[in-house]
Amino acid sequence: MSNMALRVGTRAGLMAAFMAGLVGAIPTHAHAAGLSPKQNGAIRQEDIKWSSFPAFPKRAQLSVLVGDPTQAGPYVVRVSVPAGVKLMPHVHPEDRIYTVISGVFYIGLGDEFDPQKLVAYGPGSVIVLPGGTPHFHWARSGGYVTQVTGYGPLGIDYVHADDDPRNQH
Repeated sequence: MSNMALRVGTRAGLMAAFMAGLVGAIPTHAHAAGLSPKQNGAIRQEDIKWSSFPAFPKRAQLSVLVGDPTQAGPYVVRVSVPAGVKLMPHVHPEDRIYTVISGVFYIGLGDEFDPQKLVAYGPGSVIVLPGGTPHFHWARSGGYVTQVTGYGPLGIDYVHADDDPRNQH
């Protein structure tokens, strides 16, 4: 299978798995994919619902806060990664803005996981990551929560197919 076919197939599978994982994961006052970016609304910290995400390692979780990341349009999600978990090198097709909510977010740039390339960002830090930038994460010093703002559809393609949790059965 060509690399392009793998990317397209991975993205299509991601969208289907993502939507399947949202059932029951969103507060009842939000529609199935998060609050509408076209209406006033709010989600309190204590009402955030977390769920697993097929493209993440098993212990990492995601919560959709605003928008529908499977569709074209703005979205806001939170990602919770417990201590020790690594997200191997991957890319997103969309531009992203990360805000560190809690913990220390370690991110490195490149096609290979290299702890020497990791940069630590504490709570309140903002990181801009243009689409197509290969990068990796490690919850090196403890768990962290980041808030990701982007314009969908959300996508994630691992640089090495063997690193993709969706391929590890």
